[in-house]
Amino acid sequence: MIDYSLYLVTGRELLPEGKAYCDFLREALEGGVTIVQVREKKADTAEFLHIANESKNLCTNYGVPLIINDRVDIALAVDADGVHLGQTDMPVRVARSLLPPGKIIGVSCNSVDHVKKAVEDGADYVGIGAVWATNTKQLTSLVLGVRAVGPLLSALDGTSVKAVAIGGIKSSNVLRTLHGSVSTTGHRLDGVAVVSEIVSSREPCKSARTLKEVYRSWSNSTKQLGEISPPYTTEIIKDRVADLLHVVKETKPLIHQIINIVVANQSANATLALGASPIMASALEEMYDLSRVLSALLINLGTVTDNESMLTAGRFANDAKKPVVFDPVGVGATEFRRKVAAELLNTWQASVIKGNAGELAALADSEEVQAKGVDSIGVGFANPAKFVRDLARKERCVVALTGAIDWVSDGTTIVKLTNGHKLLGDITGSGCLVGTCIATFCAGAWELAKNEDGAAKLVRGDMLIGALGGILALTIAGERAAVRSNVQGSGTFLPALIDELYNLTPEKIKQDSQVEIVTV
Repeated sequence: MIDYSLYLVTGRELLPEGKAYCDFLREALEGGVTIVQVREKKADTAEFLHIANESKNLCTNYGVPLIINDRVDIALAVDADGVHLGQTDMPVRVARSLLPPGKIIGVSCNSVDHVKKAVEDGADYVGIGAVWATNTKQLTSLVLGVRAVGPLLSALDGTSVKAVAIGGIKSSNVLRTLHGSVSTTGHRLDGVAVVSEIVSSREPCKSARTLKEVYRSWSNSTKQLGEISPPYTTEIIKDRVADLLHVVKETKPLIHQIINIVVANQSANATLALGASPIMASALEEMYDLSRVLSALLINLGTVTDNESMLTAGRFANDAKKPVVFDPVGVGATEFRRKVAAELLNTWQASVIKGNAGELAALADSEEVQAKGVDSIGVGFANPAKFVRDLARKERCVVALTGAIDWVSDGTTIVKLTNGHKLLGDITGSGCLVGTCIATFCAGAWELAKNEDGAAKLVRGDMLIGALGGILALTIAGERAAVRSNVQGSGTFLPALIDELYNLTPEKIKQDSQVEIVTV
């Protein structure tokens, strides 16, 4: 069986000055490359044949399959293990008729139609991309982005065709690529194709080994953890949320919030009221240092003025394995916001995405609910439980749909929450406060995992409880604030809400929570 996990695509023009091709390839193979494609776009036939022969000898010595890009004649001449074809190259069926039985044929694909055609034609694997922007090849199609790979993988369901992602993949984004490139039916990548990260390295063995280790770690963790939530009951949820509030008050975690200016003060006060510590920082230069000390990061699209800081903060938080909560405020209002949100979610992995119906509909490219500014219009989703479950599967994280009724899912478990009061909708930024509370409870989950395991090893179940805890904290506090005798309207409600968050206890959460686990 072919191991596609670390698929090297060569490019001699990218070699460091003074680095011989054979030395580079030998080191890369020693580092763990599992399959090699020789790509020579500018070489004449004689030169290509020479490079292919050298590559074949080295790959044979290491027991690694050799693929030739485009040229069936070169593959035949050196008895390569197969060929890789582009959309404008020789058709798969013609190549198959020329090659001896058992040879591998791969096809570059940039759309679902490309994948379906490759399967129909009998390809052995598809190369999906470009996933990230790349300078190693002139692109003829738009960059897909990580989140667009899933639908192409879905086209492989029920087939034996393998898939590798290609295009701009590096050690800094390979984990995001692997984690995010999964279909809603669970179809995963079989490997990643890498060019410059290895070819341009002065230490190709070390570069290959790093990439291979990331792949192995990802593969092992997904096999161990799976995608199935632990069994939940309403009482388990209440108990675990109550536990997280206790952890927050005990550990006082730091919550880094890049948030819109309208709600920064009240969000900071809400964080303090729950027992955590807020830092509202947006300077790009601070992002790395903060990622090392924070327990959760909240990125609130808000006024959309700190795009680079949002990109960098999320990437550093991912590297540090800290929870990232994304609140796509008003994402459906403008095309600019949609583009920014897409760039953010393609760059880093969110732990929780929280939004109202209009915002989440925009992220899901659904026309079922429309947005007007930061508000939703219309009657809502016909089946909100199914919607949040499907979006959670697509985005590979917990999704929280907020409104009169709140719906939360990790892609398997779906929870309906009915706490709240109408006065929450009468104050500015109540939705943003939910994001702050979710980030605070997710920080509690991170602290708990760190203390229990000796390392911050989180699974979606932790983030599901974190999202549920944040919503319940705010909505229960809202109910309690609304019935206070000194609350006469929205002006007196906000300070009372902060007070009730401050006075919230694990016992109050267990007593007041209205939680229902639903199925679709």
